[in-house]
Amino acid sequence: MGMVGWYGQRDDAEARATLHRALDLGINHLDTAAVYQDGANERFVGEAIRGRRDEVFIATKCGLARSPAGRITADNRADTIRRSCDESLQRLGVEQIDLFYLHRIDPQVPIEDSMGVMAGLVQAGKIRYTGISEAGPETLRRAHRTHPLAALQSELSPWTRNACRATLDVCRELGIAFVAYSPLGRGFLTGAISSGGDFPEGDTRRMFPRFQPENLQHNLAAVERLRELAHGIGCTPAQLSLAWVLGQWQGVLPIPGTKKRRYLEENAAAAELQLAADQLAAIERAIPEELVHGERYPAGMLETLNV
Repeated sequence: MGMVGWYGQRDDAEARATLHRALDLGINHLDTAAVYQDGANERFVGEAIRGRRDEVFIATKCGLARSPAGRITADNRADTIRRSCDESLQRLGVEQIDLFYLHRIDPQVPIEDSMGVMAGLVQAGKIRYTGISEAGPETLRRAHRTHPLAALQSELSPWTRNACRATLDVCRELGIAFVAYSPLGRGFLTGAISSGGDFPEGDTRRMFPRFQPENLQHNLAAVERLRELAHGIGCTPAQLSLAWVLGQWQGVLPIPGTKKRRYLEENAAAAELQLAADQLAAIERAIPEELVHGERYPAGMLETLNV
């Protein structure tokens, strides 16, 4: 998501080198969406993987619309889904999308109708697998009954976990992969952020409640506790956070976003870190969710969540 903006200034050369390094390391799951920088992210990913398509599992998303005023709303109508799929195929420069998500659930459209359209795209060969994002347990079950879901994508990290406990249980039950976005708390759990001044101009985290000055200083206590635990294990806070996410269930797939090679390599090393049950529990005790101040999204974006 951050390759061509969103979290401050873009550096296309380093971002491209980071994607190529990821493929060299065997990281093949690339996640993008139509709404990321209004299609620019998909175009960037498509250009970066040219000549290496066979090495990549591409996930992208539809179902969010941005108004001229910048307001983002869900739109899961049939024509929107079909048009978005065709546009994503064109921007990515591929003949088939590996995993196609409904980015958010539209309360105005029955999930059965939307999934019926997605099933048609599978039958047409335009997509391989279907997924939905930020859906509650009942929506997840209804969607899966209409057409088998390969994945649910929701936020999961040591400081955001209670909101998705129920859906994670449903994923285990039904055999649906749980793709964990923001597993590093939008970079906060790396320990690299100590004040609002660490966000460059244009960084959208400036508008998120947890990063507001009155909450940020309080939330630093969570990172400090994570740092102490990581020091005791001999890893970085980022690696410990990712290892915690990976330790929730073998069907959990974290997608840490980074646009720099040095952070990519640090993240990749977390896959080798196996945490015991008592270590996983220690992290949860150290960072109880009541310790964290601020909603995970601004008010307008909270409205798009189905959880």
